[in-house]
Amino acid sequence: MKWAIALALLATGATAEPPAPPHTILLRPAAVFDGVDPVAHAGWQVLVTGDRIVAVGPALTAPAGAETIDLPGETLLPGLIEGHGHLFLHPYNEASWDDQVLHEPLALRTARATVSARATLLAGFTTERDLGTEGAGYADVGLRQAIAQGIVPGPRMLVATRAIVARGAYGPKGYEPGVDVPQGAEEASGVDDVVRVVRSQIAAGADVVKLYGDYRWGPGEPSRATFSQAEMTAAVAAAHDAGRIVAVHTSTPEGMRRAIAAGADTIEHGYGGTVEIFRAMAARKIALCPTLAASDAVARYRGWSGGDPVPAAVAENRAAFALARSVGVPICMGGDVGVFPHGENAREMELMAQAGMPLADVLRAATAGNAAAFHLTDRGRVAAGLLADLIAVRGDPLRDRTALRRVDWVIKGGVVVQRPALPGRP
Repeated sequence: MKWAIALALLATGATAEPPAPPHTILLRPAAVFDGVDPVAHAGWQVLVTGDRIVAVGPALTAPAGAETIDLPGETLLPGLIEGHGHLFLHPYNEASWDDQVLHEPLALRTARATVSARATLLAGFTTERDLGTEGAGYADVGLRQAIAQGIVPGPRMLVATRAIVARGAYGPKGYEPGVDVPQGAEEASGVDDVVRVVRSQIAAGADVVKLYGDYRWGPGEPSRATFSQAEMTAAVAAAHDAGRIVAVHTSTPEGMRRAIAAGADTIEHGYGGTVEIFRAMAARKIALCPTLAASDAVARYRGWSGGDPVPAAVAENRAAFALARSVGVPICMGGDVGVFPHGENAREMELMAQAGMPLADVLRAATAGNAAAFHLTDRGRVAAGLLADLIAVRGDPLRDRTALRRVDWVIKGGVVVQRPALPGRP
């Protein structure tokens, strides 16, 4: 077909229209937080051409025909990276996890996930590491494709598909023995089977391999390590061989120890971590995703108002976070959003700050820190050559943590996807 069109053009003397040059935008905020420096750079500007940042610094000169966007009173930041989300879940005070997994149709869950993806993007999170569909199969792969193709708005997605659990160690539970009840993740047992499942999920589109390193074997029981050391090590090796990072859900010292020994890239939750465990993580540069907002949200659903006495799970989560920070564990910013509403992702960042983490470190964790932990070399900083995933917030988020709730501008890949409705501005 292409050669036929070319011949027709030659026969008529017509020439094909040259492609339009990429659009250039000069952004002029009050200040720029670049994702690395602990201070915002007053007077800096950012020049974007196409989907990339081409220059950063003071008093930039825009080429002819460039669009200039003035952002008075705004701080420009890299697009935020959600480190632990579940777009196929919605808050547990709306429907329990069991009901979502067992009773909600896949089409309903997918439709809701598209709305959640849009809310995430408009909240300033231009990338999300989505750690399992919780019973919705490989629907996250399709959602990732729909976003990439511009069919629905949403963040760039790193997906874990079904996630992997030891046979018998997940849920839903409590039904007639022998009845095949759908599970919230894919079961595996034994080294060969675990490797098979890792590879099958990667073949189906997984960017990340998620393993459940411990869980409750029975109702009312405490969490215990599930995968053996041999299983965990084989799973991580198979994922790494395929160029995938590995996230391990684990909160017990033994589950964490096995994940560390296996070479996991991130540990999720880590509520029961000890000083020895966290020192081992720090030595190997394994990041902790503390998910403070998840324990906080669940406690509030159960009636906690946020004051004293603090529920035991919340206190344990805060203590582990403080201990991990004290020995130099890299911190991933990820709140387990889905347990609480999508679009409120900044709740985790607020809780990290409330727990004593300096705001500059919180912002670094959500930008350059997560990019490094997830091996994303094309984003997470405001620097020439990187993706033009940028947000602007009213005020100074390095001084006021509530500024992250005031996202006025979102630019993804050089395209403005949100702008404020201000007088005189369409």
